[in-house]
Amino acid sequence: MMTQTFSSPRSIHQAICNLTRLTCAVLLGFSALVLGQPPSSAQAAEPAAKRPNILVILVDDMGFSDIGCYGSEIPTPNIDTLASRGVRFTQFYNTARCSTTRASLLTGLYPHQAGMGYLDGLRKPASKGTHARLHDRCVTLAEVLGADGYHTSMVGKWHLGQQNGTPPWERGFQRTATTQFGELYFPKERSREACKWVYLDGRKVAADSSEVGRGEWYSTFMFTDWALKFVDDARAKEKPFFLYFAHGAPHFPLKAPQEVISKYRGRYKAGWDVLREARHRRQIEAGIVDPKWPLAPRPSDVPAWDSLSAEEQDRYDAIMAVYAAMIDCIDQSVGRMVAGLRERGLLDNTLILFLSDNGGNAESGPRGISEGTPPGGPDSHVFLGMCWATLNNTPFRRYKHFTNEGGISTPLIAHWPAGIPVARNGKLEHQPGHLIDIMATACDVSGALYPAEFKGHRILPMEGISLTPAFSGNPLHRVKPIFWEHEGNRAVRSGAWKLVMKYQEEWALYHIPNDRTEQRNLIGEKPDLARLLTRQWNDWAASTYVDDWEGPARNEWGEEVRAPAATQPVAEKAK
Repeated sequence: MMTQTFSSPRSIHQAICNLTRLTCAVLLGFSALVLGQPPSSAQAAEPAAKRPNILVILVDDMGFSDIGCYGSEIPTPNIDTLASRGVRFTQFYNTARCSTTRASLLTGLYPHQAGMGYLDGLRKPASKGTHARLHDRCVTLAEVLGADGYHTSMVGKWHLGQQNGTPPWERGFQRTATTQFGELYFPKERSREACKWVYLDGRKVAADSSEVGRGEWYSTFMFTDWALKFVDDARAKEKPFFLYFAHGAPHFPLKAPQEVISKYRGRYKAGWDVLREARHRRQIEAGIVDPKWPLAPRPSDVPAWDSLSAEEQDRYDAIMAVYAAMIDCIDQSVGRMVAGLRERGLLDNTLILFLSDNGGNAESGPRGISEGTPPGGPDSHVFLGMCWATLNNTPFRRYKHFTNEGGISTPLIAHWPAGIPVARNGKLEHQPGHLIDIMATACDVSGALYPAEFKGHRILPMEGISLTPAFSGNPLHRVKPIFWEHEGNRAVRSGAWKLVMKYQEEWALYHIPNDRTEQRNLIGEKPDLARLLTRQWNDWAASTYVDDWEGPARNEWGEEVRAPAATQPVAEKAK
């Protein structure tokens, strides 16, 4: 049983919304008795029709500047159209990593609070917040909205402890077509065993089964087919829907249809130096980036493009062509979803949120990986690498894993014709936001109640605030700082100031309105402020189940730094 308490004006507002819907239902029933006939299906569906559908589209390992409306040279006309008819957030944040972002997005909590202080492969029995599964002290968007009459469904990548007892169909999703942790692109391909399966409403089905899709499908499009099927299922049940579309792309291993890759072959021989400058220029022209912020310098591990041989340039061009094709396919999927909603008469009252789970991924280092032919084909093994990830995250520093802006900054596009004023179409929203705000936003727009208890478990209060005021251009009254911790990397954003640390290094302090690319460390000039923010971070970590990180340091592209084999203890060598 769900027990509900009202502890804020938002909770009271949600209760009033629910009471209004109940009153409508009672009046419909009373009129049926008076008139001697049942209400029509249109009348019965009317209260639900007024509540918006919610579609969250999450992409995987895409950098801040990788779509056209955030500065990219990759054409993304469908995503750009959403932006032109909605609102773009320029300072929206994720948690720097895959599982942790998914946990925060779905629960409205920080990752450790939700039990997902790390990826779902690391389970610490004595841990406060690293359980490799969603904890019973949290609820998901699907559980909250489903309890309020929504049809809930998910397609794509889960990565939240399926193997540890929390698959999506046990956490509120009524319909699912999912993978355990992504990395599935073609029905038959070079992949790990766990990536060879799709879970259809909880049933484990071989990826190459005709039940999953027909022909030589590409998963971005295959999951789009399933998403539209689930929309139709919601329509048949006359319910508003919550659909979580968790793309596996553009996560490694990079793969895409060859006909799409061929569109981009040769386009990247201009090189990352020229392309970064071009993206930065477009970002400034669009107002996404302040001209005061210098482009973060090319890291010392990344060579100048002009220093490479023609053969090396061709190899790098082939890698980036696959990545660009994956973004292209995501854009095609978005176009199909929008067209499908429009054809069904559902687009205007559907809140669409589009975002990425972390910054661009530099894993595999400066050279990246390119094995197998053709690059990007089913039997290939391609990683983007640090050089192109530096382009992905223009204009910021660092990458996935890290709490510098390059690791935690994501586009966020909000599109909702029925709920966002027309005057806001194409506008930029510069107020900071975070994944923890998605739950509060969904409860706000739907009128659903966030519970104090669920299935006999006490539920932690959600951490975020509703973004709906920002949809209309109004202030967000955030009273608490925003915090991060991942692999010992940490940060706190309080108003204009950000304190950030790379694991095993020193804190640095930046004034974000003047220096969002984190080029001028002001900690020596503002020691008292730095001490205050450090104390706030420590207090937050103690109250949100953050474990002390015990792993090794990581190098600049996110790989663990270990002692050379000759100096390691014998027991360590044997592992």
